[in-house]
Amino acid sequence: MISLKKTGVCVLAALLCAAALTGCTQKGSTSGSSQNLEKVTLNEVAHSIFYAPMYVAIEEGYFTEEGIELDLATGFGADKTMTAVLTGEADIGFMGSESSIYTYVQGIDDPVVNFAQLTQRAGNFVVAREPVEDFDWKLLVGAEVLGGRAGGMPEMVFEYVLKKNGIDPEEVNIDKSIDFGSTAAAFSGGKGEYSIEFEPYATSLEVKGDGYIVASLGEASGYVPYTAFSATASYLEEHADTVQGFVNALQRGLDYVNSHTAQEIAAVIAPQFTETEEENLILIVERYAAQDTWPETLIFSQESFELLEQILIEAGELQETVSYEELVDTTFAEKAVE
Repeated sequence: MISLKKTGVCVLAALLCAAALTGCTQKGSTSGSSQNLEKVTLNEVAHSIFYAPMYVAIEEGYFTEEGIELDLATGFGADKTMTAVLTGEADIGFMGSESSIYTYVQGIDDPVVNFAQLTQRAGNFVVAREPVEDFDWKLLVGAEVLGGRAGGMPEMVFEYVLKKNGIDPEEVNIDKSIDFGSTAAAFSGGKGEYSIEFEPYATSLEVKGDGYIVASLGEASGYVPYTAFSATASYLEEHADTVQGFVNALQRGLDYVNSHTAQEIAAVIAPQFTETEEENLILIVERYAAQDTWPETLIFSQESFELLEQILIEAGELQETVSYEELVDTTFAEKAVE
């Protein structure tokens, strides 16, 4: 029988209990008339330049052209995004696929299935208090690091990287009590010697003089299936045409970022990040592009899924592997590139 550690066992109950407290905050939507458009509510785990292909698809009107009126909300955490999907508050969730595994092992009747993988590298960076010219991962031994919540992809990939560099995660004082969406504020407030940060928060810390980017987890970890789009199996079955249009739009966004300059990409997604200076936006896009963040297609391969499971097992969050066929559907992504 498949089992989880305490963090995994409690996750479904925590998700459902959080439903009453979590709302969908509108971050952006497609423009144009809603006449003859199918409304789709998408809940993203965070609002980050890391997800540039999705924002290109929004700003270029690809969703509208596929007959979709997109409502975009930010969950600020995979647990909250998954809650929105499970309770029907959102049609589609965008988060780390570990959440779909956590809920599946609880025996949920309508499993949440991953149907499009958007990123193939970790999107976070190590931020230090002071500049470090020749960063070595062994500098983190004994240091306090804000790693994100336990059981989440940022923290688990961080542990995965430590092990790749011969470091036992127990040798590092990893603070797992703060959601990754709040770690930058905590770091600015003086907590921790290092923090694991997404963009634009990592660059924002540099701009404010509160921290300095010293290493990339994306480069250090290699290819990992970091974030994917998912929905309940019943939604995929009942709204197959809509999901196909959704994936078609995403693939067009992916094609755009893989064929345009950082300046061009930044100009398109700028309305999504009005608080980020243009030069910083370009820098961040360049940084993500340089580490090969975005794949050529949205197909979530079995090899990638099995790597994710291995990361979960090594982190102690999963005891046995689960079925790729049960939790991944590649038909939509495959059709989008035909």
